[in-house]
Amino acid sequence: MGNRRKLIYQAGKLIDAFTGEVLRRWEVISEAIEPAEYCVRPQTANDREVTILEDEEGVWLMEGEERTPLSLSPLRLPHFEGHPYACDLRLLHHEVLINIVDGKPLPNLFVYRRPWLRDAAMMAMVLEKTGNVGLLEGWVMRLCDPFDRNNNGIPEPDNLGQALYLVSLFADASHPLVAKVLAAVPEFQRGRHICGLTDFAEHPVYQTKWLKYGLQRLGLPDPFVIPEVPDSYSALFWMAYRDAHVLCPKFSPEMAARYPYLAWAETHFYGDDPPMHLKGDNYPLSWEAQASQADYEGMRILGDEWVTNRTAVPHAWHAAEMFLYLLERTA
Repeated sequence: MGNRRKLIYQAGKLIDAFTGEVLRRWEVISEAIEPAEYCVRPQTANDREVTILEDEEGVWLMEGEERTPLSLSPLRLPHFEGHPYACDLRLLHHEVLINIVDGKPLPNLFVYRRPWLRDAAMMAMVLEKTGNVGLLEGWVMRLCDPFDRNNNGIPEPDNLGQALYLVSLFADASHPLVAKVLAAVPEFQRGRHICGLTDFAEHPVYQTKWLKYGLQRLGLPDPFVIPEVPDSYSALFWMAYRDAHVLCPKFSPEMAARYPYLAWAETHFYGDDPPMHLKGDNYPLSWEAQASQADYEGMRILGDEWVTNRTAVPHAWHAAEMFLYLLERTA
């Protein structure tokens, strides 16, 4: 998790997640995998006791009396004691943290190489809750472009508010990126709101909500008014401005199955019961499928079926939306 070395345990092998190097190999007859405890206990053929464990200090390999650090870097890993979704929250926290690579928040560590500001903002909201937001400080402070330009190079205007929010976590309005954001706003301004392409469609309500939120976080003047128009992405922004919303059709089951973070955010907005069918039955709990900008060949290290099905697991935005909604559910 976090800035630690990325490791995979699979069928008696401990593997470097990026190089495929097999670091250790055991002949196992069974294995106990405890995802919510960040622990794997292979039972070896020679009955040697083996445990791979991740805790707040790092990742450890224990073989008999030997305890070897595999990667050390401090994290806060709350157990959420007493919460009805404590187990899910621990798993989802892991699925956010595992997608941070060298301080960069990636949607998925296998199929994306660059952060997306939208996903990064949702990940940061989780890390704020768990005391780990400092993991992103170096990356945020180095940001110099108001847009991530990950969707075919398009400058997506929701990025403006997301960039401001991310800066607000570590700096004030004097950060150089803030001036660049404010200079970019007029390009998208339509009267008292902004509008442009996000995910290849116009979403003026969602985009303006993000901009207002970012301005408010930095204490900057906010002359913008959320337009009273239908916008399917309006319900993705549940953090504020819930009363500024025009009813429109909800996301289809097909969209929810491919991009479950959309349905979780929408459910959070409306206060409906959590869509637990859009949570994996086993670890990992989060995913994204059929995304236009993902390179699914990166999933081959986990199995050919992920590449064939064009599915990436775990997915940070999906995990973040589930975490943030379930954290609020006390019953």
